[in-house]
Amino acid sequence: MQQENSEVEPLNLWIAPAFAGRRLDQVLAELCPDYSRSRLQQWIKEGRVLLDGAACRPRDRVFEGQRVELRARLEPRQGCLAEAIPLEIVHQDAALLVVNKPPGLVVHPAAGNPDGTLQNALLFLDPELARLPRAGIVHRLDKDTSGLLVVARTAGAHRSLVEQLQARRIKREYRAVVNGLMTAGGTVDQPIGRHPTQRTRMAVVTSGKPAVTHFRVLERFRAHSYLSIRLESGRTHQIRVHMAYLGYPLLGDPLYGGRLRLPRGAGEELVQGLRSFRRQALHAQTLGLEHPETGEWVEWEAPLPDDMQALLRVLRGDAQGASGP
Repeated sequence: MQQENSEVEPLNLWIAPAFAGRRLDQVLAELCPDYSRSRLQQWIKEGRVLLDGAACRPRDRVFEGQRVELRARLEPRQGCLAEAIPLEIVHQDAALLVVNKPPGLVVHPAAGNPDGTLQNALLFLDPELARLPRAGIVHRLDKDTSGLLVVARTAGAHRSLVEQLQARRIKREYRAVVNGLMTAGGTVDQPIGRHPTQRTRMAVVTSGKPAVTHFRVLERFRAHSYLSIRLESGRTHQIRVHMAYLGYPLLGDPLYGGRLRLPRGAGEELVQGLRSFRRQALHAQTLGLEHPETGEWVEWEAPLPDDMQALLRVLRGDAQGASGP
């Protein structure tokens, strides 16, 4: 019979103003989505959760600024098998893996994608990751978004990365092509939650979770803009939802992008380039964080994938042709 792993992963969290007055188990379920609410409730009853250093109950109400200490029981995860899927490893050491995810690769198994995911690939690369939630994955990218993801290889690294994410200390910068001509950069500070009627979509809703996106314009073309985008929070589809909310949806986005936009008199090369780009034009280019073991700031960059480079070439060519003699 398999023995239960007694190793624990201490995690310190702080109650933000948005969570004040809510039940402890509800708040933990949002702060720690890798664990089910029923499991979190059980850990609270077992004394594995302390509120300001004291024992607590699942129904206890929390207040702004309170400290929550969670000692999660780490057990081997079942149901996700190792698969030999090639990965581009940008960095690896005893504590971390940094992966440059290609477009089209799902991050972890879910309905409709039971295998062939990044999580399956990580378990093949390092079987010890089976002891960590989601094989050490602490944040995600949408299937058709490319770019950098960090993966924890130890319980201590996992704790550190989760805490850095919660404190918004992890640097995440993206490159994106959007429909429309933006005049200037700015910030979107709007809550994001499930769309009230279309359950496969997210939307800006008053009942959503806080979400902040900063953006600046790098280039303008005739009907599109090339942006640098920086996240503070990390909500599902955040960039895609916030850009669509502003009226500048990501080019190629099948869920939020709307119809294809062509500038007047677009040439055949541009028309084909835009029509053949069949994913959201979004790439996680820069990732920076405090190394969990050394405390030093470390940062990585991933070049734009070939399809986005080709897209920018045709957009630049069209803009130059339109402004020529």
